[in-house]
Amino acid sequence: MEYLIVKWLHIVSSTLVFGTGIGSAFHMLMASLRRDPAIAAQTVRQVVWADWLFTTTTMVFQPLSGWYLAHLMGLSVLQTRWLAWSLALYVIAGLCWLPVVWIQILMRDIATAADRASNPLPPRYFTLLRVWIALGFPALFAFLAIFYLMVAKPV
Repeated sequence: MEYLIVKWLHIVSSTLVFGTGIGSAFHMLMASLRRDPAIAAQTVRQVVWADWLFTTTTMVFQPLSGWYLAHLMGLSVLQTRWLAWSLALYVIAGLCWLPVVWIQILMRDIATAADRASNPLPPRYFTLLRVWIALGFPALFAFLAIFYLMVAKPV
């Protein structure tokens, strides 16, 4: 029963981190493309909150629950290729996510300042948006590959 509970929590957590990432990316991109500082400020503010509330907690929980599942299954993470690849891909996704958090905070502050001053979003906002998008793609593909590895468990 312990294994099933931990596995269920691991799956729910992975769904939460992936869904939050996709949803946040969609809403932030759409708000940014409107070029309205008030809309951008509000949306990016909510994305920053969602990242702290959902993404941060699940990014911590995922490797812990994954390690515990491997332990319950009697698997060595470094000697089981699909687990080792999953861990490597997770590190890649995490390395993309960490600067994204900082970028989102900068974008939030830029959009808020532009809104308060009744100015348009400055070019710096859109430069940061491009970097944010560029970091999102490797993280997205890493998570998709991890989902494949979790389900298929290839040798």
